[in-house]
Amino acid sequence: MYDSTELKDLLVGQGKAFDEFKSAQNERFKNLESELNEFAKKAGRPGASYDDGGSTLESREHKQAFLGYMRSGKERDLELKGMATNDDPNGGYLVPEEIDTTISKALRELSPMRQLARVVPVKTGNFSMLHSVGGTDYSWVGEKTDRPETGGPGFRMLTPAMGEIYASPAITQNLLDDNNFGLEEWLVDELAEAFGEGEGISFINGNGTNKPRGILTYDIASTADGTRSESALQYVASGGAGAFAASNPSDKLIKLVHSLKPRYRINAAWTMNTNTLEQIRTFKNQQNDYIWKAGLEAGQPPTLLGYPVYEDQNMPDIASDSLSIAFGDFKRGYVIVDRSSSMLRDPFTAKPHVLFYSTRRVGGGMRDFRAIKLMKFASS
Repeated sequence: MYDSTELKDLLVGQGKAFDEFKSAQNERFKNLESELNEFAKKAGRPGASYDDGGSTLESREHKQAFLGYMRSGKERDLELKGMATNDDPNGGYLVPEEIDTTISKALRELSPMRQLARVVPVKTGNFSMLHSVGGTDYSWVGEKTDRPETGGPGFRMLTPAMGEIYASPAITQNLLDDNNFGLEEWLVDELAEAFGEGEGISFINGNGTNKPRGILTYDIASTADGTRSESALQYVASGGAGAFAASNPSDKLIKLVHSLKPRYRINAAWTMNTNTLEQIRTFKNQQNDYIWKAGLEAGQPPTLLGYPVYEDQNMPDIASDSLSIAFGDFKRGYVIVDRSSSMLRDPFTAKPHVLFYSTRRVGGGMRDFRAIKLMKFASS
């Protein structure tokens, strides 16, 4: 028999042993969980992690709940997941990030400007940024000479014009009830086509009222950088009234290239519509070679004078004083602002069809007026 002291020591020892056993098992489970998560990542599957917030799993659940709402109209699951928008006067639910990203990718494929410009996603309704104008001054001095303060750069606050674009694609309830119907693909195609057409026009010609402001709506001047207004674009005249110059028409294209400072030419590109490009494709250099070259690889854009060409049907046809060609570093020159899409299901307005009232907040405007140059089809 144990006396009280021996019994107490025995119980204390067993308690320590159990604590050590529990600690070891917890460590094993922790290591096993980490290994499973790493395996899941390598296999390309959503992680089963408990310490990363479950973001991947949550995203998938949002998407499933959203598609379920689209098919059936049951809102409870969406509301529980907090997907309702807070500032949409018509109500609506945020489109899941996975679907919204797919829509953005589809829009990029449809829009040359989205391929060329800087695109900034935002969470709030508006966006502003500071842009340095002219750079910082400098001065040379001797080792022991005074160093007066140099002039600093000027800054301009940029607030791209914003607007809300909307569309209401329609579908029958019978198709929604068919689980084999590719609902997500249909939604992406419908919205990308509708949004893409509307915003593509605005990036070039939008007046900035409840929509992006287009490149061709800003002031223009023939004077070079540093001499014209910092909020005006430089143009180079084509040499003919509503046409290219009668002789050596490509010379003006070369002049347009060199009106751009070298740092902007590194990532420069052309944009014009297909009718303008058709004319340019006939131009030859002094060696009788065409100055337009097809892309060397599949999917690569053609080049003009060594710079890629992007066709944008929103650019105007050649006409008197038209601005039918733009050349420059569009990523530095123009900014597009994107906010996530939202959607409201409407089964009443167009029975037996169900409408999906969809909105997307989009903005756009010039950022650096030295980064993009235009060709004006005029004699001077």
